[in-house]
Formats: sequence, C-alpha cells, structure tokens
Amino acid sequence: MTYSTQFQQNWLENSPSLPFNLTQWGLIVVEGSDAASFLQNQLTNSVLGLNRTLPGSIAQGYSESRLVGYCNPKGRLLASAWLGLFPSSSDGEDRFALFISRDIAASTAKRLSMYVLRSKVKVIDLSASFSVAGLYGTGEIINSAKLHDQCLALRLPDVLVGSSAIARLLLACPHHSQIDTQDSDESMRSWNELEVLSAIPRIVEATQEQFVPQMINFESVAGVDFKKGCYPGQEIVARSQYRGAIKRRLQLAHGIVAEHDEQYALPGSELFHSNDPSQPAGMVVLSTKHPVDNRRIDLQIECKLEALEDGDIHLGSSTGPVLKIDSLPYPLIEI
Repeated sequence: MTYSTQFQQNWLENSPSLPFNLTQWGLIVVEGSDAASFLQNQLTNSVLGLNRTLPGSIAQGYSESRLVGYCNPKGRLLASAWLGLFPSSSDGEDRFALFISRDIAASTAKRLSMYVLRSKVKVIDLSASFSVAGLYGTGEIINSAKLHDQCLALRLPDVLVGSSAIARLLLACPHHSQIDTQDSDESMRSWNELEVLSAIPRIVEATQEQFVPQMINFESVAGVDFKKGCYPGQEIVARSQYRGAIKRRLQLAHGIVAEHDEQYALPGSELFHSNDPSQPAGMVVLSTKHPVDNRRIDLQIECKLEALEDGDIHLGSSTGPVLKIDSLPYPLIEI
C-alpha cells in the first residue's frame, strides 16, 4: 500500500466531525471604504472584483478567495495569506479577512498600518480575539458545515490524495461565539500533511524575506497578478518573471528523519547538496510528520534547480538525512 493510499484510507476513516483548532493560524481584518484600493496597492494579487461573502456563507473559488503575498521593496515575501471579502451585512462597508500565519500576524498588521496614511482604512490583528479552525473531508461535508453568522469561512483548494480530492475549510470565529470546536492532534497532523501536499506555500516567521514569489511557485498557484498595478517589490517580481532570472523553485520532498534530526526539518532550515556541501542549496518552507508513519517527514522545500539534476539533497547539513523529491500536483509556469 502506497503512502498516499494509506493516508487516503486514514482520513476516510478518521474524518473529523467538528472543526479543530489551528493554533498556527491568525487573522487580520482590513476594513473601511478605501480598503480595496489600499490592499490593491500592497499585495501581489488583485483584490478588485472580489465577490462578497455574506455572513453564514463560505468564500469559494478565485472569484471569492485568493492567495496573496506581501513583499518588501526588494520583492521578498514578508507574508502570504488567504484573502476573502466578508462584509458584516449586505450593505456594509468592505471588510477583508487575511488568514495568515499567527507568528507573523502582528508584525504584518503593524507594517500595513504604516501605509494607511489618510486612507479610510483600519488594519486590525484579530488573532487574540478570534479562533481559527479547520475542517477537511469531502466537498459535501465542507459545504454543509454549520456556520455562525459571525464566522468568516474560506474554502482552500482541494488536495488530491490517491484517487480522492480532499476539501479543506478555514474558519475564524470570535471567542464569544461559542462555536463547537475541538483540540485534535490527529486532525492537526492530517491538516498539516494536506497543506504540505498542496504545494501551496505559507510564509512563517523563519522564512520571512527569504523568497521572491516565483522561488516558491507563487505565480503557478495563482498568487501573483502580473496585470495589476504597482505594489512593494513589484518591479523585481515582474523582472524575475519576464527575464527568466529564477533558478530556484519549490519542490515536494520526503525523508526518513531520526528524532534527534527533526529540528533540521523546521521551516527555515537549510539544505545542502552532495556536489557542493560547503554552501546551502535551499531551504525548508513547510514540513510535517506523516500521519501514518512517524519516521517520515514530508516537506515543501525551495532549492536550486541544478541540485535536482544529480547527487543528493541533504537536510540540515552536508551529512544530514537524504531527501527524495516528489512530484508537484500542478504544472509550473515556465519562466
């Protein structure tokens, strides 16, 4: 039985009945009459034309939810997030929600606030007053999830495991809403595995300012709109796209890692190639223990394309565990 088949069987047998808490996720809200134009000038993806998702509904598809990046002036990603437009009522002001890594939520909100100036916009980090939870399973399970009218819900792209497409839901609810959630290490491990297998990156504190978007396939997973106007780092991102300057890409990988080496699998850990062990060949983007085999670590890695041609990629040091490269679930946009 293959790993994907084992995992498919595992989630089918143990699909959670309630949303489970995702402590690694936070929430930023950007609201006000100028919120759309403000974010349009800050993020890698367009926010204009995003359809509203009313209370009690789920934002789904590119018309209602988008992957976005936030870069520094050098074109390096400070943050990534899933974005939806969630007004409090049908005639309410724009209110955008950014589902983001919790460890960078406060710093990202603070940096965005620096550029509000005279715009009619408020940037609020709600990570301390909202709980972010997840749910996975069939599309029917996700679409029938019961939502409180104060919850913000966004469906992530499905992940193909074996022969099944596994749907995923992110939802954020205020602490006082009394939504039924659970703490489940098993569900968390399966969620983390799905996130890694999606090959859609998420920036955390350890990987801030490490990657131009294309280095982690951001343009290939619809996280960059090259037709929109300027944003911080836009010129460098565009130059990388049209001049073919990217020689590094995100890959999926796995390895058998001893317990004393697990620290080297954390995001931000460096990779080394057997043909040039004196300098790093890449970096861990995300990682998780496999939910079926605790010896196995599955990873998203960013590495030099030439490192894939021959030799071995080692985790953490030139003598660290050897990683095996796995197939991406989507085609890369050629640069």
